[in-house]
Amino acid sequence: MSDQQPALPNRQTPFSAAFKSFVAQGWAPHPADLPDPLPAAGPAAARRAALSAQFPGDRLVVPAGGLKVRSNDTDHRFRPHSAFAHLTGLGTDREPDAVLVLEPTDRGHDATLYFRPRAPRDSEEFYADARYGEMWVGRRPSLEEMAALCGIACAPVDELPDQLRKDAATLRVRAVPEVLDPALAQLLAEVRATSEQEVEDGAESTTDAASADQELVVALSELRLTKDDFEAEQLREACRRTADGFAAVVADLPQALARGRGERWVEGVFGLHARHAGNAVGYDTIAASGEHACTLHWIRNDGDLHEGDLLLVDAGVELDTLYTADVTRTLPLSGTFSDAQRRVYDAVLEAQEAGIAAARPGAAFSDVHRAAVAVIARHLAEWGLLPVSAEESLGEEGGQHRRWMVHGTSHHLGIDVHDCAQARTENYRQGTLRPGMVLTVEPGLYFKADDELVPPELRGIGVRIEDDILVTEDGNENLSAGLPRSSADVEAWMAGIWSREQ
Repeated sequence: MSDQQPALPNRQTPFSAAFKSFVAQGWAPHPADLPDPLPAAGPAAARRAALSAQFPGDRLVVPAGGLKVRSNDTDHRFRPHSAFAHLTGLGTDREPDAVLVLEPTDRGHDATLYFRPRAPRDSEEFYADARYGEMWVGRRPSLEEMAALCGIACAPVDELPDQLRKDAATLRVRAVPEVLDPALAQLLAEVRATSEQEVEDGAESTTDAASADQELVVALSELRLTKDDFEAEQLREACRRTADGFAAVVADLPQALARGRGERWVEGVFGLHARHAGNAVGYDTIAASGEHACTLHWIRNDGDLHEGDLLLVDAGVELDTLYTADVTRTLPLSGTFSDAQRRVYDAVLEAQEAGIAAARPGAAFSDVHRAAVAVIARHLAEWGLLPVSAEESLGEEGGQHRRWMVHGTSHHLGIDVHDCAQARTENYRQGTLRPGMVLTVEPGLYFKADDELVPPELRGIGVRIEDDILVTEDGNENLSAGLPRSSADVEAWMAGIWSREQ
């Protein structure tokens, strides 16, 4: 990798006047044609309007966030803050240090996107700035190009301070604090200190500012609870590409079995597919074989694969729009479930089917979990594992079944894998399902290898089955139904893939 920070004193190579003159010459002009609008630009405008209606008269500040150092002078790949992406339609790599400002007007709000446009080729930024220079990171958009892409008026980010100071004494400012860089945070603190809407002496209290910001954060999260048609189709597509990634994993299982650290091989195959078919994986892939499947968030993925074990793969493709699938399948590495594995798998599938059936408009979000876990508890009781009846375990004073399924069954899904996380409890965990909501249904059973309360034949078996469910007007749609779920269908699917690979 090339040196990324020529500005560091101990690594800077001085640029001569002759070089500066020469490097600015002989470049073809940038294309004059403007790009077509992004597919998400139209839906994003409607989302901004919905947000505007909630905060009349307030200035709203939603940053994209900045680049984050991975190691020394190398940065992580940039991913914009989810609220910024949702309101602008900008996805992969767009746009470090940009800030969306919704300025109040008599009609609602006018949106302006402040960002760093490309520099002219005779500027030092062009050749010397490792974070923004065209020589280092490729051609950046102009103000006009960005405006055409997202349908938002654009201005240089250098103009943002003056805009935020404008009318500061009469406007309440709300911002998303978690992605404020120190300079912007300090600027907002100065702006708020002049507001006449704050405490008696004209300076905003820290508590008032935090409360105003939190109200915006909650609103931005709850704005995503119900997906529009564009979002639903993006999630369908993410699920389709994820299904292709799972098929690629199955096709390469013989290689993964033959090599050491086969879990890494599985992770790599899916990651290659996700990076090629989308932006990347939507979260760290779980490739958990054998007893590792009993660790809920096993992302170390450094184990070998062994014939006869199960492999739990929890993975999702994130599209360039940043919408992600979240799917889990548990696969027999031999291609066939053993009797004990099938017994556990079929119990989990029955629980999942009950949870999916409960995901209907008008139902409580918690109904999905209750339906799934009731099946889990019944099977555990029938197998003689519970010290009480299934009903007692499911009661408020019970919970013994949670030894083998400690997690919940569902979460919202969208531009974040755990979407809408800042929504109020009454609108999320205690909320009511509405058409357009997308949630996972993912029960499991996990019998750790050292669990002496289960019979030996079940120890080391971990099974989870997860699908992405869109609530519709009259029921639901399984967005990830392209992947088989029943034990027999999984076996037939794997056999078909392997036969084609021969």
